[in-house]
Amino acid sequence: MKASDLFVKCLESEGIEYIFGVPGEENADFMVSLEKSEKIKFILTRHEQGAAFMAEIYGRLTGNVAGCLGTLGPGATNLITGVADSNMDHAPMLVLTGQGSTERLHKESHQIMNVVHMFEPVTKWATTVLHENNIPEIIRKAVRIARTEKPGAVHIELPEDLAKKDSPAQPLKPQRFRRPVPDDKIIDKAFEVLKNAKHPVILAGNGCIRKRASKQLRDFCEKTGIGVVSTFMAKGCVDMNADYCLYTIGLQSRDVVACAMDAADVVLTIGYDMVEYHPELWNAQANKHIIHIDFLPAEIDENYHPETEVVGDLAHALWMLNERVDAADGIQFDLTQQAATRRDMTAELEMHKNDDTRGVIKPQKVIWDVRQAMGAHDIVLSDVGAHKMWIARHYQCHEPNTCLIPNGFCSMGFALPGAIAANLVQPDRKVLSISGDAGFLMNVQEMETARRLNSNIVCMVWEDRAYGLIAWKQEAQFGHHTDLSFTNPDWMQLAAAFGWKGHFVENSKDLKATLDTALNETGPSLIVVPIDYAENMKLTSRLGDMVCSI
Repeated sequence: MKASDLFVKCLESEGIEYIFGVPGEENADFMVSLEKSEKIKFILTRHEQGAAFMAEIYGRLTGNVAGCLGTLGPGATNLITGVADSNMDHAPMLVLTGQGSTERLHKESHQIMNVVHMFEPVTKWATTVLHENNIPEIIRKAVRIARTEKPGAVHIELPEDLAKKDSPAQPLKPQRFRRPVPDDKIIDKAFEVLKNAKHPVILAGNGCIRKRASKQLRDFCEKTGIGVVSTFMAKGCVDMNADYCLYTIGLQSRDVVACAMDAADVVLTIGYDMVEYHPELWNAQANKHIIHIDFLPAEIDENYHPETEVVGDLAHALWMLNERVDAADGIQFDLTQQAATRRDMTAELEMHKNDDTRGVIKPQKVIWDVRQAMGAHDIVLSDVGAHKMWIARHYQCHEPNTCLIPNGFCSMGFALPGAIAANLVQPDRKVLSISGDAGFLMNVQEMETARRLNSNIVCMVWEDRAYGLIAWKQEAQFGHHTDLSFTNPDWMQLAAAFGWKGHFVENSKDLKATLDTALNETGPSLIVVPIDYAENMKLTSRLGDMVCSI
């Protein structure tokens, strides 16, 4: 069997459904082999970065691996931002790059660089195929590593001369394994600490959005009443309507939800990655008793030094705690601060729901209307920028993986290509991406991909003609900001040029109806909203004067 054919057969054996990318000369044999596959669909993108973001969203939504593909040299470097984003946010991904012939890798040669070494810092594993007979082992290992908690990106490089060779090897059958579970003794210790707590709180992280973990977490909270503060990426791990949902935390400045963290004597961190929200911001005195529950031991940090570490499968650990709660003769906590936090934050979310403005629209009003327009299982994707802070704070969720935010590597340009992949994975759900005007234009070329695929997506752009988040942070720190302004295209002409439907909304009262119209249109639609970012510094000022209530 030709090595490139073997490579594709191995991918098929792993259940790979999609590969996104831009081919090149050095992976031509692989592409011809892929063309014959009846199980894997290749999605041609307009830039490799878009391909990586698409593979990332596929991984987030399914827990399985999709591929992103580029050729050697600039094709590989164009992938790296999306790959880093996926790896840091723990989405499984398979990165496939071509390479020149092994006969010229040792010397100065056209487009030759050490791609594997370049990918090593942003992947869980990166390797090159040194012999065609090793392909089955390499692919089996790569997919297993990508899926193993905590998931992430893996990279395989296939040199062009090896792709042409014949091999007698055959694909390896995937063998799944069960994740290890915590020991009873450590669960008993954690439960004893919890029973003696007065004001416990749960800080839920990215690991909690797995379906089994979310179900067990909800059961635990129903039994105990303990409130859940979610990181940006953990939205939906508990239902936003539950009394124990204390919404999200993650703004660098102090926020209402921090009151619940301040009052806590015991913090259960569940599936928490400190890359999202550093413990110095919620445990500055390093005086809280932390119960760390995660797939891996805790990262070492002076503000995050858990006395109790429960290491193993998250869902099973929570099930074990639930068994102990059921067997206990009732446990009671003082949840007064928790109730006050939920009450105050709910008021924040509702504050501008009835705004009537023309010319510019407040971020809070936009998010309120978006939440009303989207169903419990529909999917919102946030790009990175000032709008991300508003989405993270104000857009709450009923179900896991219904608000996708990059919050580790935090790359702009994520939302448009991500929305295309979300529609491929969940074609029966409404998909809405929200970007700033800067972030949207970073991967604007994927508008053509969306049109070609007839993606049923809506992309909303918040227009302020500037790098708004940078302006916000500079002004908060220095009292002014540098020149961060730019011009934009005529949005409606841009939409028409790509064959999209276009909507421009400058009256806040028209926004909900426009959203409903766009979300029910066939094919891709663009909504542009002139945004009132004067609210940024108003929020900073208000939070700076905030006093916790009870």
